[in-house]
Amino acid sequence: MRLCSIASGSSGNCIYVGDDSTHLLVDTGISKKRVEQGLLELDVKGEELDGILITHEHIDHIQGLGVFCRRYGVPVYATKGTIEGIKKCNSLGKLPEGILHEINVNERFRLGSLDICPFAISHDAREPSGFRIEGGESSVAVATDLGTYDAYIVENLKNLDAIVLEANHDIHMLEVGPYPYPLKQRVMGAMGHLSNELSGRLLCDILHDGLKAVVLGHLSKENNYAELAYETVKLEVSLGDNPYRGEDIPIIVAKRDTVSDIITL
Repeated sequence: MRLCSIASGSSGNCIYVGDDSTHLLVDTGISKKRVEQGLLELDVKGEELDGILITHEHIDHIQGLGVFCRRYGVPVYATKGTIEGIKKCNSLGKLPEGILHEINVNERFRLGSLDICPFAISHDAREPSGFRIEGGESSVAVATDLGTYDAYIVENLKNLDAIVLEANHDIHMLEVGPYPYPLKQRVMGAMGHLSNELSGRLLCDILHDGLKAVVLGHLSKENNYAELAYETVKLEVSLGDNPYRGEDIPIIVAKRDTVSDIITL
């Protein structure tokens, strides 16, 4: 299985997960052209995609969905609430008939050679979800846009080979930054985004010897930067109640406008 961030950040998100026979995208929050350029680096064509999984209907996760689907006709999978949100987003234009497929959290389904396990997340959207994707003996997950986490989230993220994990903001940068007070409260709230510190603490709860790659994603442009997210998460691991140190964990930070390293499992 392969995992790659085509784009990740508060301005647009798109993750590739696939193997030799099945190719998926998680979110299409960037332009069709940028998605195509990212797939090109993976040697995958748009018409070869087996599905697009949408975590929720915010524009930084669906911006390119309409244009991309009209070009390639790729089936889209999302919860009922997310599909309702997609249909209300006028900027997407008309989607091809029958392209939206409703899924339920906690109900596994299969696309090609991969098993998809949607799980509920805490975010201010209609019915947001993360995704755990399993194929062969490998498993990866995309867990971004969650303001908090609990035992349920931890359970869904156990025994992974790789994860895209949100590290959205540095709390101090957010507190003194340019956002208006209500937006700061939203971002820091239980239905907002994970801070670097919370990301590190969640990582501590799911660490195991088989975790081969951690991709920190969905960084805020205004309230974070890559080095700070990386060092803070590493520090939380080192200080946490676990046998690991930050430098033991293979961590990379997904960039906003360039494709990440391809993680092969």
